[in-house]
Amino acid sequence: MRANLLGINPRMISKNALSVVEKLNRNGYEAYVVGGCLRDLLLDKKPKDFDVATNARPDQIQAIFQRQCRLVGRRFRLAHIMFGRDIIEVATFRANHSDIENENASKQSEEGMLLRDNVYGTLEQDAERRDFTVNALYYSPKDNLVYDYFNGIEDLKAGKLRLIGDPVTRYQEDPVRMLRSIRFMAKLDMFLDKSSAPHIRKLAHLLKNIPPARLFDESLKLLQSGQGVKTYNLLREYHLFEQLFPSLMPYFTERGDSFAERMILAALTSTDERIADKLRVNPAFLFAAFFWYPLREKVEILKNEGGLNNHDAYALANNEILDLFCKNLAAPRRHTATIRDIWFLQLQLLKRNGKAPERTMEHNKFRAAFDLLAMRAEIEGGEAIELSAWWHEYQLSTDEQRSALVKEQDKQHPQGKKKFYRPRRRKPKVKTATNP
Repeated sequence: MRANLLGINPRMISKNALSVVEKLNRNGYEAYVVGGCLRDLLLDKKPKDFDVATNARPDQIQAIFQRQCRLVGRRFRLAHIMFGRDIIEVATFRANHSDIENENASKQSEEGMLLRDNVYGTLEQDAERRDFTVNALYYSPKDNLVYDYFNGIEDLKAGKLRLIGDPVTRYQEDPVRMLRSIRFMAKLDMFLDKSSAPHIRKLAHLLKNIPPARLFDESLKLLQSGQGVKTYNLLREYHLFEQLFPSLMPYFTERGDSFAERMILAALTSTDERIADKLRVNPAFLFAAFFWYPLREKVEILKNEGGLNNHDAYALANNEILDLFCKNLAAPRRHTATIRDIWFLQLQLLKRNGKAPERTMEHNKFRAAFDLLAMRAEIEGGEAIELSAWWHEYQLSTDEQRSALVKEQDKQHPQGKKKFYRPRRRKPKVKTATNP
C-alpha cells in the first residue's frame, strides 16, 4: 500500500468511472478504479476502458444504479453500468475458495479450473486474486491514493510481468491467463518472470478446456492488438499457437517458409500496419488469409480424388475448413459468411471477360478479396502477380480504360461461343378413327 506519488489524479480518469465510484461511496461502499487502466496511465498509454472494484455485491450495485445497471456472467458475476455506448465494468471484491463449499458461489473442475467464482471478500483479498502484479493496483479518487499490495509499480518500472501466487495453480484456475501473459508481453513490451514462464509449455493443453467462443474472443485480442507479428512469434515460442489453430500445424515446416506460414506473417503485418494508421480491421479477413492455403490443398484433393469440378470442390472445401476452424475457435456466423465471400471471390477474380469484372467489383467484399490476391502475388509469384496487377489497374481506370482492358483480355483469352440448340418441332398428331 502506498501514497500517490505517481502523478495520477482524477483528471486522468474517465468521468463515468469517477461517477460510478462516487455514487458507490455515497451509498456507504468502498470503490476504486482498478487494474489495467492504471497500468496504462503509468506507462503513458491511453487506457482502452476503466474498471471499478467495490465491496458492494452485484445485487446491491443493481439496487443503486437500477435500470442503468445490467448484471452479466455466471462463472464470474459482474455489473455493467451503462452510459450510452460507454460501459463501466464493476466487479465485487473476490476472496479465496479454500474455505467455501457452496457450489453456487464456488466450483472447480478436476484440473483446478474455476467453473464458478463468486466468492466475495475484502480489498486485500481481491488484490491477492488478481492475475499479475501490474494489474493489482487500486486508485481511490476520494483520497487520491494508489494502493499497491504486490510491488506492481516496481515490476512495471522493471518491465517484468509476474503472476501473483503459485503460477501452476493460477494457470490451472484459468488457462486463459497463459494467453494474457503473451498479450501483455507483446503489448507492453515486458518479459515474463522466470517463475511464471516455464509452466506455460507444460500446461498449454489446458486451453482445450476453454469454450471455443471464449477462445475466439481471446484470439482477436491477441492478433488485433497492433502487435500481431510479435504476438504470433511468442505464441509459437510457448507452444500456444497449436492450441488455438491445430488444423494449421500440418502446413508448417521446420524452416517456417511454407506458403501458409508466409501468408500468416503477411496478414498479421498488414493488420499491424492498419491499426498503426488507425484504419479498421476485420477479423474475417485475417482468418481467410490464415486458412487460404489449407483451403487450396483441400480443393485440389477433392478435384483429383473425388472428381469434382472447381466450383463444387470449393464449396465442399469451404465447409470442411471452416468446420475445423470453428471447432477450436467458435467464430460468429457474420465472420464465417465474410470468409466464404472472400474465398469465393478468389475464383471470380479469375474472370476478366465481358461484364464479369464489373459485377465482381460491385461485391461489397471486393476490396478484402483483392487484398488477399495481392498477398498471394507476393507469396506465389507467377500468374498471381499478373492477375493482381491487372485488377490494380482496373480499379484505378476510367470506364473507357476499363472497357479497353476487358477488350484486350477478350483478345488474349477469347471465350468459346455458347452453343444454342433449337427446340425440336413436335410431329403433328395423326387423327385416327378412334381419335377424331
